[in-house]
Amino acid sequence: MTPDYLSGALAPVPDEIDAHDLPVAGELPEELTGRYFRNGPNPRPGEDPGHWFAGHGMLHGVRLRDGRAEWYRNRWVRTKAFTEDAPFVGETGVDLAAVTANTHVIRHSGRILALVESGLPYEVTPELDTVGPVDFGGRLTTAMTAHPKQDPLTGELHFFGYGFFPPYLTYHRLSATGELVESREIEVPGPTMTHDFAVTEHHLVWLDLPLVFRLERGGMPYAWEDDYGARIGVTPRAGGPTRWFEVDPCYVFHVGNAWEDAHGRIVLNAARYTRERFAPLWGRIGGEQDPAVPAAASGAAVLHRWTLDPATGVAKEEPLDDRGVEFPTFNEGLLGRESRYLYTVADDAVVKYDQRDGGSQVRKTGGDTGEAVFVPAAGATGEDEGWLLSVVTAGDSSRLLVLDARDLSDVASVRLPRRVPAGFHGSWLEEQ
Repeated sequence: MTPDYLSGALAPVPDEIDAHDLPVAGELPEELTGRYFRNGPNPRPGEDPGHWFAGHGMLHGVRLRDGRAEWYRNRWVRTKAFTEDAPFVGETGVDLAAVTANTHVIRHSGRILALVESGLPYEVTPELDTVGPVDFGGRLTTAMTAHPKQDPLTGELHFFGYGFFPPYLTYHRLSATGELVESREIEVPGPTMTHDFAVTEHHLVWLDLPLVFRLERGGMPYAWEDDYGARIGVTPRAGGPTRWFEVDPCYVFHVGNAWEDAHGRIVLNAARYTRERFAPLWGRIGGEQDPAVPAAASGAAVLHRWTLDPATGVAKEEPLDDRGVEFPTFNEGLLGRESRYLYTVADDAVVKYDQRDGGSQVRKTGGDTGEAVFVPAAGATGEDEGWLLSVVTAGDSSRLLVLDARDLSDVASVRLPRRVPAGFHGSWLEEQ
């Protein structure tokens, strides 16, 4: 039986293609001139990586210019694991270049980087050709998270690496010009899967949660361990000790925004899983789905808020909705500062939350809906003035959907020349 991570919406495509002059329904804003890139796992034909997270990275790109969709292309990221079948752990230890680079793609200081949290980033060209691994002049000696945060005011890139052996968690900072200028250990009790974090104006916010690494497990060696506990840490960006807040057991793959309120408290919004919601998801993407579990109980996160009060040492926890959502995004010009709107996706919908009044809007898309990337309009005066870009797949066809971020109405849709498998994260790279 074909596992879930090789079938349906997750089924990989067998090759790389190019297509030009793509059909467009509606009218693409001429201001959208650049490239939309999205990353995700895509094993080669005949390969079974054993887990959805373990497939080789494949980038899908669409070039928009002057109201036209000029091209689509897809390319595997040619890492050492892809070209040489190099093992991640060998006789000489961990090879941080023998990775899949399958989770995200960003641009910083002129470099386009394909990311996965287990090792080094890989630089690619604007045409999606692989340049090679990047260790920032030999200064990066840990893995790099797939969720770095670029400060919109300073241009600095904040990120971290986590590992199987001490130091388990290390914070790094790149200058706006791409130089690694700071690295420091964040002390945690053990090796956990730390997928994301948050940055506020003055703090770094850590998620130390009970998805724990054990070498003896083999395969994907992470499992939920209640005894580990669950904590959120707050570290001053300028340096100093981390303060930890105990929270109810949970797991978080993806945060929304975080900020400091008028009382000096840290507010963090994220897509939160309980153990009961996490277990069926983890089983399904690892090929171990219990057939007794109904498909509808597939495991979904719900939008949640923590308010961390340094004065009392107490974390207030509250759900913001009961709808299953993932991949929260927002106007990253407000990263680390209070923001009003948050965009998420459900299976077949984009969901927009108003974090000020608690309201929400739902836009059905008619297919499996990928992360909705916010692109601000030039000269925007409103936080939500711009567009959302999302790859939507129905059956064997995919399209790049462009929505007005203010009301989730249709702007345009680009028909892609092939089905794009469900994947992870992408970025809009404006023409430079």
